[in-house]
Amino acid sequence: KPVVKVKPDQRVFRGERVTLTCDIQGGGDIQWRYRWIRDGNTVYPYTTSTSAEFSFTADRVSVSEYSCRGERSDSHTDSDAVTLTVSDLKSKPELTPDPAGAALTGNTVTLTCRMDPSTGNWDSYWYKHTLNPETEKKKTNSYSLKIDSVSDGGQYWCRAGRGKPVYYTQYSDALWVNVTVSPKAVLTVRPDERVFRGETVTLRCDIKWGGDTEWTYRWEIEGTNNQYKNTVSRTSTQELSISSVDLSHSGKYTCTGQIHTQSSQRSDAVTLTVSAEAQASVRVSPQPWLTEGESVTLICEVSGSSKGWTFSWFRDHDHLSDSSRGAGGSYTLSPAALQHTGVYTCRAERGRPAYYTHNSSSQTLWITGVSASVSLVINPSRSQHFSSDSLSLSCEDQSNSTGWTVRRYTDKDTQTCAKRTGSGCVMDSLSTSDTGVYWCESESGEKRHPRNITIHDGEVILESSVDPVIEGETLTLHCLHRSTNSPILSADFYKDGSLIQNQTTGEMNITTVSKSHEGFYYCKTERGQSLHSWISVRVRGQISVLKILSFLLAASPHLLATVVLLYKCYRARVSSAEDQSQYAVTEEETSI
Repeated sequence: KPVVKVKPDQRVFRGERVTLTCDIQGGGDIQWRYRWIRDGNTVYPYTTSTSAEFSFTADRVSVSEYSCRGERSDSHTDSDAVTLTVSDLKSKPELTPDPAGAALTGNTVTLTCRMDPSTGNWDSYWYKHTLNPETEKKKTNSYSLKIDSVSDGGQYWCRAGRGKPVYYTQYSDALWVNVTVSPKAVLTVRPDERVFRGETVTLRCDIKWGGDTEWTYRWEIEGTNNQYKNTVSRTSTQELSISSVDLSHSGKYTCTGQIHTQSSQRSDAVTLTVSAEAQASVRVSPQPWLTEGESVTLICEVSGSSKGWTFSWFRDHDHLSDSSRGAGGSYTLSPAALQHTGVYTCRAERGRPAYYTHNSSSQTLWITGVSASVSLVINPSRSQHFSSDSLSLSCEDQSNSTGWTVRRYTDKDTQTCAKRTGSGCVMDSLSTSDTGVYWCESESGEKRHPRNITIHDGEVILESSVDPVIEGETLTLHCLHRSTNSPILSADFYKDGSLIQNQTTGEMNITTVSKSHEGFYYCKTERGQSLHSWISVRVRGQISVLKILSFLLAASPHLLATVVLLYKCYRARVSSAEDQSQYAVTEEETSI
């Protein structure tokens, strides 16, 4: 039995070309002749034809039924009728984007040219910015628009076509594609990119974007451990938290934000490095041996990490109640007092819950008292000396008391000077192992006047006073050469690593020294570089009322009236606004 097939569709528009085919299945090798019937009347050909196709242009609006008849010598067979509907108005497709709204660069927008499904199959023709020429022809009704830049935005149209020659629908309404530069995600890590095993790490993905858009987030991890290699995870929150990290969490982390099918720009990679358990260490500046009244700073550091730590300080294993002064990693004693002598350690912590480092190794601070009567005399009088040179040290006691001995502390131990001469010490041939702190010690164990002495086996040393410079006085430095032991003609002088003067005389003078001149100094010449020496600046002191009273009363009890008069004069000259601790007189002092 014949079957009528219609191209392009049973629903067409006026002006389209229509082809009817009379298909007889199982007819074998029989030579068929065909006749076409419309609404019960033969239309083509009026006599039978050997062609199974009947083509015509739908030139008028109509609804007609077509059938075909297959004839052979002794019989014929008729098909069922099919309805062909010819419409007058050209169809107009609908153009829609996915996703809707603004498009972000770096993403893809899918445009769909949607026809009424009852009108059959169509090819899609796409137009960008202008209706001529077409951008692209596609068999499907969708078009993937890759948004590389803002210039990819603008007006887009589509229309459908089918048949030969092509019959086109109307153009769709223009669709304006708005393109916005995609925001770049910013990845931050708390507490630091360098963390330690057991810490809690929080990664946060921030995207600067106006409006109330809710982003979801995509995390990518390029780990150093195979378990996390190229791991991808999604979360609806901005933060990715890892509790108790271990070494396997080390790697490069990136994040992107997503709105529906669109993504932000990927963040820069952040490398998370997880190390073994953290260890605090402590160092001292400028030196652990000092006289009361001077200043010293202890610095607590965590190897390999510097962010987010707070610090606790301990002296002789007791927590210091004022260790909040060390929150920045440093603990300053200014001025240092005798009771500050002790063994100091520190510990660092950060994060919530708190992660603690191990306690640092110990650092001993030794603060000795001020004694106007006992002083350590060094000859030659400087802090740096050449190896193989000789050096003598002695304790001078202005009160004529006896029993003071030169002692020293090197990197090995504490010891008495090996070659003694009375209360003095002579070293005939210095070596670098003689570098250390030297002081005077009494038979009862009192320690006074500690001084640093450095032995250098190089060619150049810095000549500077072993004693602190008094504020307002002149500081003189020389750059000495081993062969002459005299100033080198041309030398550069440095303070705390920065060049401060270039002198052709080998000598540098700083007049009117202030506390700001305190620091590490060294010199450099074409023959070599000296070691570093700490130059301490001491504020010029004032005689306290207590000392005046004590001295006068000890000299003669008959000078009591004079003492009272001096005290009243002193109090008259010091206003209450200038009342400082070194001038204050307590009831105990005035009752002497």
